[in-house]
Amino acid sequence: MDFKDTIKQLADKFERLKENIQTEEATKNAFVMPFLSALGYDVFNPMEVIPEYTCDIGTKKGEKIDYAIAKDGVPIILMECKHWNQALTLHDNQLLRYFHVSKAKFGILTNGISYKFYTDLEAPNKMDEKPFLEVNILDLKDSHVDELKKFHKSYFDVETIISSASELKYTGALKSIIGNEFQNPSPEFVKLLSKQVYDGVITAKILEQFTGLVKKSISFYVNDIINDRLKSALIATKENDTKFQEEPAAVPEIKESKIVTTEEELEGYVIVKSIIRQVIEAKRIFYRDNQNYFTVIIDDKNNRLICRLYLHSTKKCISFIDDEKKEQKHELKTLDDIFNYSALLLKTAEKFKI
Repeated sequence: MDFKDTIKQLADKFERLKENIQTEEATKNAFVMPFLSALGYDVFNPMEVIPEYTCDIGTKKGEKIDYAIAKDGVPIILMECKHWNQALTLHDNQLLRYFHVSKAKFGILTNGISYKFYTDLEAPNKMDEKPFLEVNILDLKDSHVDELKKFHKSYFDVETIISSASELKYTGALKSIIGNEFQNPSPEFVKLLSKQVYDGVITAKILEQFTGLVKKSISFYVNDIINDRLKSALIATKENDTKFQEEPAAVPEIKESKIVTTEEELEGYVIVKSIIRQVIEAKRIFYRDNQNYFTVIIDDKNNRLICRLYLHSTKKCISFIDDEKKEQKHELKTLDDIFNYSALLLKTAEKFKI
């Protein structure tokens, strides 16, 4: 199961359970811990997920925060949790106070349903008051899943997240502003547009008139975009249907093949596919069989090779092409040994992620 499916399963589970969750502690157990597990962290390993993490502040000793996620013994994420039905606010919140005394680069404020991600974009070691990412598990978008995946244990990289955090923060804020202006245009927005089509003085009466016109114009514009896309989709569908009806089915030339795809090769393919589905959509993963070996490829293209499986001889092996374009073979005693190369398979698959 890939990361996207895992998160969506959590969303379905949370929706069913939420009305039965009565306390903050129950929220942690039912929502927060499964979420951390989905991100690849061992919630039962106190060296990795530290509950009730102590953050001493000045003369205050023994102050605690709900969770700290650590890597190599160093906290990388601080997490403060609330009851699932409680609003999330940083006002006088421990997360805001503890961030600057910790080595953690990210803070998460959550009620198990909504997750707000913070860092220090505005001032070093001082947590921003506004999150750079907000995710509601019950209202997931594909873009949210992609951003959450960056916090997965297997892909976590501070520099990668920070590089996109600034853009996420400001595009999110601008998107919200644009949405608000589209629904309820502010006087400043109406004036900005009306001055481009009206030469007179913008009086209160004119402003009121143009407010209605701006709202209508936005509505018409959005509807035109939707209609144009629908028309394009219908035209493309009709063209494909016509082409399918007009073109006679080609009769393939039957040639005798010396290639026989074995059950063992297909089993090996399934194992490789199950591993790399963490980073590549299943529909993009293909195989091709040759006389001497069996290949797993991306997008059905030979130049997007994941690995080769040599399973015909008594000495079975899996091979990868290294950076110098040389083939490196590794012996397999059983097909289960393929799992020993999961890290290498995932690293190779990452090259073809886009």
